[in-house]
Amino acid sequence: MSILFDSEKKIFKLDTAGSSYVIRVDKNGFLLHLYYGAKIPDVNLPDFEKRCRYASFSATTPEADGDYWSGFTPDTWPFEVGCNGCADMRTASLQIRNADGNAATDVRYVSHQIYAGKPGIPGLPALFANEESDCETLEILTRDETTGAEVTLVYTVFEKLSAMTRSLIVANASEKAFEIERVMSFCMDMNSCDYDLISLYGRHMKERDFARRPLSHGVQGVYSRRGSSSHAQNPFIALIGRGGNEEYGEAYGFNLVYSCNFSAIVDVDYNNSSRVMMGINPDDFGWTLQPGERFYTPEAVLVYSDAGLGGMSRTFHRLYNRHLVRGEWAHKKRPLLVNNWEGTGMDFDDEKLLAIAAWAKETGLEMFVMDDGWFGKRDDDTNSLGDWVVNEKKLRGGIGSLISRVKALGLKFGIWYEPEMISPDSDIYRAHPDWCVHVPDRARSLGRHQCVMDMTRADVRDYLFNIMSEVLANNDIDYLKWDFNRNITEAGSALLPTEKQKEFYHRFILGTYELMDRITKAYPHLLLEGCSGGGGRFDPGILYYAPQSWCSDNTDALSRIDIQFGTSLCYPASMQGAHVSASRRTSYETKRNVAMWGTFGYELDPAKISEEDRAVIKTQIADYHQYYDLIHYGDLYRLICPWDDPYRAAWAFVSEDKTEFMFTVVVKLYMEARNFFLKMKGLDPDKRYVCEETGEVFSGALLMNAGLSLFRYPNGDGESFALHFKEATTCK
Repeated sequence: MSILFDSEKKIFKLDTAGSSYVIRVDKNGFLLHLYYGAKIPDVNLPDFEKRCRYASFSATTPEADGDYWSGFTPDTWPFEVGCNGCADMRTASLQIRNADGNAATDVRYVSHQIYAGKPGIPGLPALFANEESDCETLEILTRDETTGAEVTLVYTVFEKLSAMTRSLIVANASEKAFEIERVMSFCMDMNSCDYDLISLYGRHMKERDFARRPLSHGVQGVYSRRGSSSHAQNPFIALIGRGGNEEYGEAYGFNLVYSCNFSAIVDVDYNNSSRVMMGINPDDFGWTLQPGERFYTPEAVLVYSDAGLGGMSRTFHRLYNRHLVRGEWAHKKRPLLVNNWEGTGMDFDDEKLLAIAAWAKETGLEMFVMDDGWFGKRDDDTNSLGDWVVNEKKLRGGIGSLISRVKALGLKFGIWYEPEMISPDSDIYRAHPDWCVHVPDRARSLGRHQCVMDMTRADVRDYLFNIMSEVLANNDIDYLKWDFNRNITEAGSALLPTEKQKEFYHRFILGTYELMDRITKAYPHLLLEGCSGGGGRFDPGILYYAPQSWCSDNTDALSRIDIQFGTSLCYPASMQGAHVSASRRTSYETKRNVAMWGTFGYELDPAKISEEDRAVIKTQIADYHQYYDLIHYGDLYRLICPWDDPYRAAWAFVSEDKTEFMFTVVVKLYMEARNFFLKMKGLDPDKRYVCEETGEVFSGALLMNAGLSLFRYPNGDGESFALHFKEATTCK
């Protein structure tokens, strides 16, 4: 059993292979956080909850035990739920404004249950168990006796993976409505602030850049108010012990399975304790809960590693590959594709597309994807979003004719959609101007010349499902790229009553999830790829429906290194959409080496490719098939990180059984010739490995401890190389 309850001490202990999480119910029903870290056998943790108070301003409560200076006060003690307004003065994780108009909140333990497996979350994406034995779940019911709010804390432990998930269910068990103003998916009061905070920031074309800064007193963290998880900040943070790095130190990773406004903060108090929270951003949020109703929070994923950031990342990768990606494409090999966007933009017709498809077949690719520009009057980005009707001036004979010709070549066929967007210059906007997101008496801001569909509305979602189905149900389509090319402004819905307008953002993403769910269930063979101006919605919520997401619109190989390294802190290679394009800065060898770290594919115009490069691409396709399993499901080791070294980057994929690995080195900036030894990680020191390219044989011990001298390999700007090793069956 991974979850134990000591009824005498009233202690819950949640164990994984490498971590323990300990909670105590005190005599007054408070849920106190005692410990989260490396696995321990103990259940007895005396005084772990006690925190000193230093002034009369930390209020006592009727439950205080009488010792003024070290006795109980909600202002300092560690909680599993940080309630607002009842003597806990730190940033609250739960705030409910009751029928009396005040927001004082105080929940206490009532009961609990422990069971095998993992429940889903109604209306929301969440990790899942393939079998009941994969995980175990603890539900702790708490209650605010004054307001009748019942809050269930849900913990699921993935014992074999050193990971757990947390979420909340808020129920109104009273006879009056109340408003949830703040509800974080988890709250955890740690007993130290000796950590660095790591986050992933960026912008369009430069997503998920690495940021590291020491915790300091006060509130710090990341958030989004953009109506999506956003390019600006990813819903991921990590805490790593001071001095920790890729291989060493305690690392805590936190990721929110959500695609809309979020907040991830650390509040360090005067005791040097750190309150970590993650959930729906409370800005512009409120949810009215009527008697008998329930509210479900998004799920947060917690990972602990005592092997630094690398150990944390590899746990996330295994967890998501096994328990987030669903359906037919969870473990099925994905087709190698070419997308026409960077080759043609919207300037195409059926003959131009067919020429690309013919090249793809001759080269050895497996799927052709038709991007933006196939519908309405779409020759540029100023019109037609929402009018998902085939433009037969471009596709003569209709989309069915193009698909049948592509299929006759022996290729699969993919298509681009942007369902959540609407152009003011479109037939659907003229017919239903209230279908776009807007507020009364204010101008409707445009982004990329477009507005956003009101996904809170069932009639909008029904329209989108039906008009998309006219294409999907009547044609043999294998892949759908789902884009989202602007953030939300003037957030409001024509159908929501005044008192529910604060619910807009959450209802919006629930609507998107509902439509994605309908599409994937109606067309289970479809491979969905998420996209949002590249990586603007690269989060576990979207990846639950679309098992891969376009990593960035920036396909330049040298720029992609930073983006892919940052992304890999939390997300596996199998989820990172990465293509070879016609960017000018590097050779096709380097483009291949970088794009191979991902789902792999091509975005280019074959008419502009030299015969020499065409031949190179054919060898790359063979490499894709040879190394597919190793890269998609092997363990990633970041050997030289771009945030540590401005000149080189290096990474390796090692098979789980440690019988095979491949490492890649990219020179970002030339350095003068010098010795260069690179040490491998994650190998079996007792195995011997043969290099596929040179035939040389080395022990795992030598490769990890002494490393390889790479003096003779390419060292110029933008140059790169990759070496592949397998376990040697004979010694040399």
